[in-house]
Amino acid sequence: MTEPADSTQQTFRQGAAAVWPICLGYFTIGLALGVLAQQAGLPWWAVAMMSLLVFAGSAQFICVAMLAAGASIPAIILTTFVVNLRHTLMSSALAVHLSGVSRRFLSLFAYGITDESFAVNMTRFRDGNWDRRRALIVNQLANAVWVLATITGTLIGQFVPQGAFGIDYALTGMFICLLVFQLQGRIYILTGLLAAAISVGWYLLIPGDSYIVGASICAATLGYFLKVRYRRNK
Repeated sequence: MTEPADSTQQTFRQGAAAVWPICLGYFTIGLALGVLAQQAGLPWWAVAMMSLLVFAGSAQFICVAMLAAGASIPAIILTTFVVNLRHTLMSSALAVHLSGVSRRFLSLFAYGITDESFAVNMTRFRDGNWDRRRALIVNQLANAVWVLATITGTLIGQFVPQGAFGIDYALTGMFICLLVFQLQGRIYILTGLLAAAISVGWYLLIPGDSYIVGASICAATLGYFLKVRYRRNK
């Protein structure tokens, strides 16, 4: 059954209202990525294809940095693959709220999952009065802004001096803000501290970039058991 036009418009407005802070952040960070990509020698169309096909800010920043450093293509592919493995965890968490949905919708929805859209949608799903259509709008509007911003950054990159405005710190700053807003209790704070400790130890003891995914899985697992134990003791 076709959804009424006024209901569709309301759904879109609610999704847009939830995602606009992400879009604001994506535009500035996307500009930064585009500038760095241009300075690394990538043309605008290559950045556009990267944003459309990958749509993962951290992986794209890493790819640009590795290209500028002269890394091999297999090394870049492997590194970005490992970094993006966290999307498996995010998708698994969101799947609980998307049961019975068609594979076509799931494919489109999964394409747009990022750290920021995941955080917004999970919070809204937990609070109630949120559905897959609003969540999809969050994903796809963020995607559209990201693509536009990275292309724009590439086109204006030639006018920006290297290292200006703290551009290379943009993604790190964004993730710090995301972390702070997720610390809504002692268990969350403890889980964050565990993730930091495990990632540092893993990085020092095991070569490569596996510490990112490894620390995430270990800390999330420990945080889950801590939360279960806390509920039992209440």
